[in-house]
Amino acid sequence: MRVISVRENPEYKEIAIKYFPSKWTEVAPEIYEDCITHAVGSENVLPQWYLLEKEGVIMGCAGLITNDFISRMDLYPWLCALYIDEAYRGNAYAVLLIEKAKEDTRRAGFSRMYLSTEHVGYYEKYGFRYIGQGYHPWGENSRIYEIEV
Repeated sequence: MRVISVRENPEYKEIAIKYFPSKWTEVAPEIYEDCITHAVGSENVLPQWYLLEKEGVIMGCAGLITNDFISRMDLYPWLCALYIDEAYRGNAYAVLLIEKAKEDTRRAGFSRMYLSTEHVGYYEKYGFRYIGQGYHPWGENSRIYEIEV
């Protein structure tokens, strides 16, 4: 099993462009396509896009971005789009993607990583702590968590 950085393995770009919007259908596919395409070869450290693969099967994904459609633009980077296919849940595979995002966060010179979610109790078991609410452009709000990297 391995975490693939699409930036470091651009041959996975098209796979990522198809996989992310298949799991996060509320985000227009063009957003993922544009962001992933421009991340490959970018001089900037963000964004990063990751795939979790085992024996040629993509099992999950995550991203590390500057803002997750949320009002707290003073905070970054953000873990986003964390997803593990249902068939593979319950094995703590998400921690592999979280750890890779934390590693890249550290390497980029940041001391904390953030995420926005409605899930209560899940991310805390991986060391995240709730720091407040954030607001989305479409009128909803989400819990904001941080973790020291």
